[in-house]
Amino acid sequence: MTETHTQGPQGEISIRVMAMPADTNALGAIFGGWVLGQMDLAGGIHAASHAGARAVTVAVDAMKFHKPVHVGDEVTCYTRIERIGRTSIAIKIETWVRRARHGTPLLVTEGVFTYVAVDSTNRPVEILNKQI
Repeated sequence: MTETHTQGPQGEISIRVMAMPADTNALGAIFGGWVLGQMDLAGGIHAASHAGARAVTVAVDAMKFHKPVHVGDEVTCYTRIERIGRTSIAIKIETWVRRARHGTPLLVTEGVFTYVAVDSTNRPVEILNKQI
């Protein structure tokens, strides 16, 4: 997964937020769980948009935390589809930051999240758009 370090962000911007003091751990860095939550939101937005249905998280694979996120960082999650199954869609998510909203973006976290398209009763539905 290190190919993204030198290439810059890959995929489309799905969410951009600022890391705030309320999201810090005892060491002053942003909680990894907060970052994971932002990634899940971004991936869910992309999956649901592509599937044309609600999308629920069923797996988080290959998570890697490269660098900490700090208060005041501009946090951007980039998403791209890795694979599409009958009812599931795997989204590669990269989280990049700009320290204090300035400078060159840095890759801080990446992972692959899998979502299942569901109907209003939470039953899996087929993803009709199989194009990546």
